[in-house]
Amino acid sequence: MNLDNIFGIHAKAMQLRSYRAEVLATNIANAETPNYLARDFDFKQVLQSVADERSALKVTRPGHIQAGDAELMGEDLMYRVPEQPSIDGNTVDLQIERAEFTRNAMQYQASVRFLNGKISGLLRAIKGE
Repeated sequence: MNLDNIFGIHAKAMQLRSYRAEVLATNIANAETPNYLARDFDFKQVLQSVADERSALKVTRPGHIQAGDAELMGEDLMYRVPEQPSIDGNTVDLQIERAEFTRNAMQYQASVRFLNGKISGLLRAIKGE
């Protein structure tokens, strides 16, 4: 039984949401740091590339090489363009960062609930309920 067939892309989505929370928290923590450039990534684009990668290469025989997951770790991070530039060169807008952090946390929680529902359903099926 392949867990990717059961959980779909939601497990990877949770990893990406967790990483995005770290990026946004770093932006918030550096709101007063001169010349700090706020970073973020396009969640939909990165998740789509992960989904495309998973569907593109399939291992059909034991000798085939398994395709690795697309790792984000900074390569897809982009600089946020500030609404209003600051004198000290810092591009963090606390209102935007807090709003994005909150939105990301809510979407992470939605993924957690979805996976909990899937797991609960599997447990009920195993128990024969």
